[in-house]
Amino acid sequence: MKTRNIALLMMGGSGIRCGAPVPKQFVEINNKEIYSYILDGLDRLDSIDDIIVVVHSDWIGHVEKYCSEAKLKKVYGVVSGGATRSESVLNGLVKAKEFAADDDVVMMIDTTHPYVDEKGIRELSDAVREYGGATLGQRQYDTCYRIDENDMLTQVIPRQEIVSGASPEGFLFKTIYDIYTNSTKEELDKMTSAGAIALAHNVKMKVCTLNTINLKITYPQDLEILKYLINYNFKEVKNEEQITQYN
Repeated sequence: MKTRNIALLMMGGSGIRCGAPVPKQFVEINNKEIYSYILDGLDRLDSIDDIIVVVHSDWIGHVEKYCSEAKLKKVYGVVSGGATRSESVLNGLVKAKEFAADDDVVMMIDTTHPYVDEKGIRELSDAVREYGGATLGQRQYDTCYRIDENDMLTQVIPRQEIVSGASPEGFLFKTIYDIYTNSTKEELDKMTSAGAIALAHNVKMKVCTLNTINLKITYPQDLEILKYLINYNFKEVKNEEQITQYN
């Protein structure tokens, strides 16, 4: 039986640093909320079979309404996030447990990274099946330094040894589900990403090179960059084989 690729679309952040009147994933650009660009793209992507949206409980009805009106085909459910990132991931995994097989691939995809990397997602799912875990990562092309607490340079770090984390991270379902459900709350609260938790449990993780701009929406100026990218770099989807994404 064909194994499945399951996307957990993580969108529970408050967006306080972004300075928007609503959480940043719900900011509208060209009369369309940011998260919907990503959700629409994932729904059309051949390499994604199922989507679970993890969102703050106050916004569940809002997202469910959009999924219905947009006639999205792959959204299995919309579930509430938790008090922390790890609790939100756990809630998504528990929902996926309703149908996921042990060797399915589950990917944590952040709306704070507003892109859909079609080639990267295919490479990631292949890498997860080979190694057990994988992440997209942005290679570094500038000189990288280590600094001290006073912002003074202390060391040059070979840039070929450094990548910046990108979205998504992916794992075999049973591997990551067992880790999250068997970890204590204190253990989960210490980790800021599924990758950090997986590494702490000796899960091998392959880095797949990101094929697009690794934009992360954190501050107001990031929204301005996103507006530019949407206006100039989003492709119109004309058929099922195409996917809205950044060049």
